This record gives sequence, C-alpha cells and structure tokens, in this order.
Amino acid sequence: MDWGTDLWDQYDGIDKHTQSGLDLVDRYVKFVRERTEIEQNYAKQLRNLSKKYLKRGSKEEQECGFTNHQSFQDIVNELNDYAGQRELIAENMMTGICVELTKYLQDLKQERKTYLADAKKAQQNLEISFKQLENTKRRFAKEWGEAEKATQQAEKIENDTNAMKADVEKVKQHAHVKTHTAEECRNDYAAQLQKYNKEQNTFYYTEIPQLFNKLQDMDERRIRCLAEGYSQFAEVEKKVLPIITKCLDGISMAGRNTNGKQDSLRFIEQHKSGFERPAEVDFEDYSQGIKPASSDANLNQPKIRTKLWPFSHKKTKSPAAEDFSHLPPEQRKKRLQSKIDDITKELQKELDQSEALEKMRGVYERNPQMGDPASLEPQITQTSQNVGRLRGQLTKYELWLAEAFRGDDSTNTAVNNNQHCSMSADPSQNIYSEFDEDFDEDVETPIGKATALYTFQGSSQGTVSITEGEQLSVMENDKGDGWMRVLRANGDEGYIPSSYVKF
Repeated sequence: MDWGTDLWDQYDGIDKHTQSGLDLVDRYVKFVRERTEIEQNYAKQLRNLSKKYLKRGSKEEQECGFTNHQSFQDIVNELNDYAGQRELIAENMMTGICVELTKYLQDLKQERKTYLADAKKAQQNLEISFKQLENTKRRFAKEWGEAEKATQQAEKIENDTNAMKADVEKVKQHAHVKTHTAEECRNDYAAQLQKYNKEQNTFYYTEIPQLFNKLQDMDERRIRCLAEGYSQFAEVEKKVLPIITKCLDGISMAGRNTNGKQDSLRFIEQHKSGFERPAEVDFEDYSQGIKPASSDANLNQPKIRTKLWPFSHKKTKSPAAEDFSHLPPEQRKKRLQSKIDDITKELQKELDQSEALEKMRGVYERNPQMGDPASLEPQITQTSQNVGRLRGQLTKYELWLAEAFRGDDSTNTAVNNNQHCSMSADPSQNIYSEFDEDFDEDVETPIGKATALYTFQGSSQGTVSITEGEQLSVMENDKGDGWMRVLRANGDEGYIPSSYVKF
C-alpha cells in the first residue's frame, strides 16, 4: 500500500498531513532548545553555588585539614564537575538535535514545496487540456448542427419545382461546405479527446502516484529522523551518566571519609601547647606567724599580674617570629620540623642540580663541540650559593629545634613556679575569670637589672614579650635551661631566653 495508489484523490489530506509533520519537527526543536536553556541555567547556578562555597586562604586551608571540612570541599568540587556535565548535555543536545533537525527541516520544507508544486502544475495542465477538449466538443456540436440545417435547406430547395437551378446548386454547395467543416470539427474533437484521455491516464496513474509516493517517502524519512532525535534526547544524557555517577560516588565517598575521631586527633595535634598543668597552690598559714613583708622597697615594686586560666575574653595575636618562639612548645617543634623538611627537600633539589651541572661541564670539557664549559659557570655559581644559603638555614632551624627539645621540660617547670607564686590566696576566686585583683602579699625583690639585646615575642603561656634596649628587672636567673624570669616596667612578668639580654 502506498499513497500514490490508495490516496490518489487525497491531495488536500496529504498536503495537511505533511505540513503537520513538519510542524511537529519544528515544535520538537523548540522543546529541546528550551530544555538546553534549562540545563545551561541549572549548570550556571551550580557553578555559582560551588564558587560561593569553595574556600580559599591560609585559614581555610588549615580548616581543610579536618575530614569534615575537607569532605565538604570535596562535595563542592564534585558539584562543580557535575555542573560541567550538565553544560555538556546542553551543548550536545543543541548541536546533535536542534542544529541537525533545523537544517534537515529546511531541506524537507523545500522538498515538500517542490512535490506539491509539481502536483498542482500537473493538475493545472490537465485542466487546460480538458478546457481545450470542451472547446473542440462545443465547436463540433455547433458545426454539425449548422451542417444538418444546411443539408435540410438544400434538400428542401432541390425538391421545390419552382427553384432555379443556380439557387439549387448554390444551396447544395453551402451544405457541402458546412458538412465538410463539421467533419473537420468532429476529427479535431476526436483527436483532442484521445489526447486528453492519454494525459488524464498519465496524470492519475503516473504523475500523481509518483509525486504522492515521493511525499510518502519524504514523510517517512522525516519520521525516522525525528525518531532518532527522540532517542538522542536520552542518549545524550546517557553518555555522560558514567561521569555524573562518578561525581555522585565522589560525594558519597566524601561522606564516608568524614571521621570524627580523626578530626579530634587532628585538632589536638594542631593546638597542643606542650605546657604542663599548674601544680597545687601551697597554703600559707599567717596564723602561725608568717607575715607579709612590708618594706618600702617591696611596696614600691610593681605587683605581678599573670594569667593562669585556659579561658580568656580577648585573645591578642603576637607577631610571628622566625624561630616560631611565639608558638607553644609543641606547635613550635612541629613548625620547626616542617620547616627543616621543606629546606631539606629544596637543598636536595639544589644538590641534584649542582651535580647535573658538574657532569655537564665535564662533558663539555671532554667534547668542546657540544658546548662551552664557561657558559655553565653562572648557573654553577648560583647553585653553589643556593646550597650554602640552604645549609645555613638548615643548621639554624636544627639548632632552634634542638633548643626547643632541651628547654621543653625546664620551661614547663619554670612556668608552673611563676604561676604558683602569682596566684591569689583567696580560695573563693572564680577560676574562669581574669586574675585581675591585686595581691595583698609583698612582691618579690629583683635580684638584678638587665638590658634586652633583641626583641622577643612571648606569646606562649608563661613567657613575656620584650623590646630591644628595654630595661628589665631580673626575678630569677638562668638555671641551666636557657630561660630566665624577668619583670618589665609595666608590671608584666614572665620567662625569656637568657641569650636575649645582657647584665
């Protein structure tokens, strides 16, 4: 069954049906285009969301050391990759469906227009031929009627005895001409009829079937192409599903990688100071004859004010020192060790570079055609200087690390002693508040004076900051641990490295 045979008389129906098919293709293209716009907007919003929550900076990098922070960043990164796949879906739908179908639709419109125009032209030609047939038929009928009338008139005059012979011949001649003309019209009508029947047969059995079958073929091709577009609507997304699944698996993995116990240990590692807890405060029984000193010299000395508690309302940030002495002992040792590791890696790179340059210089010396040994001297010199600089830095940081390990225990003891002697004897004091009350007992008498040689940032518990050239009161001398206790003019007291002052 085909359109040309079974729908030979359904030109209008075929016209409407094929137009409806083209309209459907155009509608589907618009549908897919709107879907791509949704995907693009969705991807854009996802990227903006990822950008908003993606952390940057040193503090945020430190927070990412915790699994719950790092996992969240992993989720943000996976979401950004997921957004990229949504963009890819939109792009592939646009190029693989919208662009291709739009181009194909234009070709189909032109093809359909040509077939319908050819069918209409063939019909017009048949109609013209039919009009010609009607014209020859009417002329034949007219001429035949006139011939019969002329013949009857000739017979009548010929039978009239009173008619003259000349009149009879004239009428007979006229009748003969009319009859001859009628015969010619009859032949023209017969020929035109034969021609029209042949054209009609060609129109209904050849031209129209061929054109309608071409329109059928065109419509079936349109449907196949549209079906492929329908399938691509899903296939485009299926192609990126493995990567989307990988992104989602990454998000799930981020959840599994979040470990509360590990984060707690990490937090301890980052913030453990290394200080010992303060020892118990001794009871001073004044009822047994112990009296506070009341000398004018002691009264004129500034009183000690030291913070003993782990809680504070306001935390000041001290400037970072090169030897990390602004950090608590444990943190200082970790930072020093990390610095030593970095310098060691950099030093090894420079040593490898130096070795490679020396080998290259040897090759040049043995084979001058390969290069000039003197051209390597600037690099060799620079590398040698880098090696010397890094070795110096390595030695410096190793000494500071050794000092940190040697002074750890003695520093904790000194800090504890300092804290004990500065605490109030009032047992009702709230242990979670600042220790701001003045002491009733006499302050210690300095054992000497000293001048600060260098600036020291004492941000660790038990230490005190000093400024180069500052005059200090020595409260407790170095006991072999490298630290001494001093009192500043503003009343601050604490431990500093002994090497930072001179008497």
